[in-house]
Amino acid sequence: MSKVPNGESSPVIGQKYSILRNENSWVTGEVLQQRYNENEKAKEYYVHYEGFNRRLDEWVTASRIKETETVLTPKTSIVPKLETVLFDPSLDQSDRKITRNQKRKHDEINHVEQSLEDMDPTTAALEREHEALTKVKYINKVQIGKYEIDTWYFSPYPDEYGKVPKLWVCEYCLKYMRLEKTFRYHLGQCTWCQPAGREIYRKGSISMWEVDGSDYKVYCQNLCLLAKLFLDHKTLYFDVEPFLFYICCEVDRYGAHIVGYFSKEKVSSEVNNVACILTLPPFQRKGYGKFLIAFSYELSKIEKVAGSPEKPLSDLGKLSYRSYWSWVLLEILRDYNGTLSIRDLSEITSITEADIIYTMQLMNLVKYWKGQHVICVTGKIIEELIRSEHFKRPQITVDPTCIRWTPYKKVPRSKK
Repeated sequence: MSKVPNGESSPVIGQKYSILRNENSWVTGEVLQQRYNENEKAKEYYVHYEGFNRRLDEWVTASRIKETETVLTPKTSIVPKLETVLFDPSLDQSDRKITRNQKRKHDEINHVEQSLEDMDPTTAALEREHEALTKVKYINKVQIGKYEIDTWYFSPYPDEYGKVPKLWVCEYCLKYMRLEKTFRYHLGQCTWCQPAGREIYRKGSISMWEVDGSDYKVYCQNLCLLAKLFLDHKTLYFDVEPFLFYICCEVDRYGAHIVGYFSKEKVSSEVNNVACILTLPPFQRKGYGKFLIAFSYELSKIEKVAGSPEKPLSDLGKLSYRSYWSWVLLEILRDYNGTLSIRDLSEITSITEADIIYTMQLMNLVKYWKGQHVICVTGKIIEELIRSEHFKRPQITVDPTCIRWTPYKKVPRSKK
C-alpha cells in the first residue's frame, strides 16, 4: 500500500491484495482502476478476483482491501465452466496424442473458444485490444423499469454516461440518463409504452416485436449498449442497419416491458438465425432464454431454411442452446415411428445438421459408421434421457399459430 497525505494507506493500481469479497471471504485480487464516487462520497477501487469469472469484478472501498496474506484462491470459478456437460465426450478418450489441427477441429465442433495461443496473430491482437478496452466496468448498476440490476461487463456508452456508477434507462424508448431526477422527468414526458417496430406475436402476456435497425437506428443502438452490460464479447453497437431485432416483452395494463431480445442479419451468408441473444438478469431462469431460441427457429421454419446461432456462444448461451437442442430432438425421437436421418431431423426442426450431430454426440445417440453419422437409439434410452434432470421441457413454449410474420426480402437497388 502507498501512503496518501493523511497518512492512510492507499491501494496501488496493478498490485495484488487480499480483498473482502463477501462478509467473511477474503480472496486474492488485483486492483485495476480507481475513482471517486460522487454518489457515495468515497474513493473506490476496481478489482478482479483471481480464479473468478470477469463478470464478478467490482468496485470496492479501501476498507475491503489489505496487504496480501496467504488466502485461498478458488481452483475453479464461482461461475462454473459450461464447456463440459452431461455426455460431453472428452477431447481424447484414448492415450493417443492429437495434432494441433485435430484440436482446432474439435474445438470448432464443440464451440470451444480459442486461447490467445491458438489464434492467428491478427485475431490475437484484436482479442488483447478487446480485453484492454473492456477490462474496467465503470457502470455498477442500471435502473430499467422497476428493476435495479447489477451489471456484468463494460459497455461503451459516451464518456459522460459510461463513467457513472449508475445509469437510468427508460424501459420503453431505451433512452439512457445519468441522473435520477432527469429519469423521473423523462417518465412523465415519454409517450412510448412498447418497443419500436411492429408486434409479430402475442399469446397471453407474452409478445414479440420486430424492429428494423434501418428504421429505428437510435433505439437499436441503445438496445445494443444496454445488452453489452451483460455480454462479454458483443461487438455490434452502432452498425445496426443490417440487422433485425426481435424484442420479447411481458405485457400488462401499463405497457409492454422488455424481457430480452435476439438479433439476426437481414441477409446472412452463413444462414445464421441469431447474431446476438440476451435475457435481462431479472428474467433469467424463467424460461425466456429458450423461448427466444425457439422463436428464432420458428422464423427459420417459415423461411424454410436451417439456421444456427453465430459462434462463439457465451457460456450461458452454450448451456441454453444445448438444452434446447436436446429437448427438441428427444421429443421427436420419442414420438416418431419409423426411420429418421440427420437430414430428416434438420428439415423438421430447422436446426443445422452440424448442430444436430454435435448435440446427439453429447447424448451418445449417434455413431460414425462407414463415412457417415448414424442415429443409434432405443425407446428405453430416449425415455431415460427425457426423465433425466438435465433435459427439461421449456417453461414457456412458442405457439406457431400466433406468429404474424413474413421473411425479410432484400430490395434490389434501383438503376439510375
